[in-house]
Amino acid sequence: MNFSTLSTLFDWHLAIRALPNVLLGLPMSIFLTVISFSIAMVVGVLLTLARLSKYRLLSGFARAYVSFLRGVPLLVMLFIVYFGFGADALPAAIIAFTLGCSAFVSEVFRSAFLGVEKVQIESAFSLGMSYSKAIRYVILPQAFRIAIPALGNIVIDLFKGTSLAAMITVSEMFMQAKIIAGANQDYMTLYILIAIIYWACCEVISIGQNLLEDHLTYA
Repeated sequence: MNFSTLSTLFDWHLAIRALPNVLLGLPMSIFLTVISFSIAMVVGVLLTLARLSKYRLLSGFARAYVSFLRGVPLLVMLFIVYFGFGADALPAAIIAFTLGCSAFVSEVFRSAFLGVEKVQIESAFSLGMSYSKAIRYVILPQAFRIAIPALGNIVIDLFKGTSLAAMITVSEMFMQAKIIAGANQDYMTLYILIAIIYWACCEVISIGQNLLEDHLTYA
């Protein structure tokens, strides 16, 4: 591929002009990621506790929830919430992303919980801690450290997945790129540009993950 061929695929002048407008959608992409992941963390921990519960009905529900949501494509879940239940675009995106993300968070925490040494749990009970306090002060902090690498991957996948919100007219980065691409009749340039932006953002998330891991390692 020579330079002339490359120049027909990617118009640098258009990319530079379009960059500020594409980045107008970045706050929405970040908002969708943060709010969906935050809620999914709470739901995921509750699902983990339910999954590890001695009550079969509760455990069975959590197992079925996780199995179903892990098996359904995020785009399908997005369409079910948006078209099937008639939710507004932004709430539908948050609900769909939270549901899908919580199933994966639950599996991560389940593995992390099981990775905490049993002697730690037994020691907590021997000190007179209740089950809830043992979970809060002993098991959850250690499980969180174990889960950080996997949770970081989930955040990255979720951030990339927010681009699907453009399918239901949420004005995030990919939606902005599509609008500009249509107006200029140059989709390849804008798709390459948005790919670079997503890659750069994911690198920032990875750096943050590594810093958090180092902080908790030496804390």
